[in-house]
Amino acid sequence: MSELVCVMGVSAAGKTTVGTALARVLGVPFVDADALHPESNRAKMASGTPLTDEDRWPWLDAVGASLAAHRERGAVMACSALRRVYRDRIRAAAPGVVFVHLTGSRELLASRAAARTGHFMPPELLDSQLATLEPLEPDERGQQADVSLPVDDLIAAIVAGLRTVDSGSEF
Repeated sequence: MSELVCVMGVSAAGKTTVGTALARVLGVPFVDADALHPESNRAKMASGTPLTDEDRWPWLDAVGASLAAHRERGAVMACSALRRVYRDRIRAAAPGVVFVHLTGSRELLASRAAARTGHFMPPELLDSQLATLEPLEPDERGQQADVSLPVDDLIAAIVAGLRTVDSGSEF
C-alpha cells in the first residue's frame, strides 16, 4: 500500500508518536510537518501567540509539496491540519491523501501537553487549537482515531481503516 497519510490533530494528540509507529508498520518514510515551519512561525508559537492563516499558507504549501514528493512510495506526515481549508490546501498538492484525525479528551490532551519538555508549542495554546479545530467532514477521505487507546491498538485500527479505503469503500 503506497498511501499518503496525514496524521492530524491538536498539539499533544500524539501525531509524532502515532505517525512514526504507523510509518514503521507501513514501511514508508515519516515526515514531521513541524520541521517545515519557518523560524518565524516557530518563534511566534513559542512566545504563546497563535499563528494566523497568513502565517500558515506557506507552511501548508510546503506540507503539500512534501507529501506530493512521496507520492510513488507513500509517506506518513504528522501535521495539525486543524481546519477544512488547511486540509483542502494540502489535498490540492497531494490528491488522495488520507487524513487520520487523532482525538482525545481535553483533559488527556492537557496532561500530555503539560508533561512535554523542549517542545516549541506551549501548553497554553491547546485551547486555541481546540477552538480552531474542524473535525473531518463526511466527504473527506479519512478516519478518527481515539488516542486513549494503547498505541499498538490504535495503529492496528488505523491500518484496518486504510485497508477499507484501499478497497474502495469509505471509513
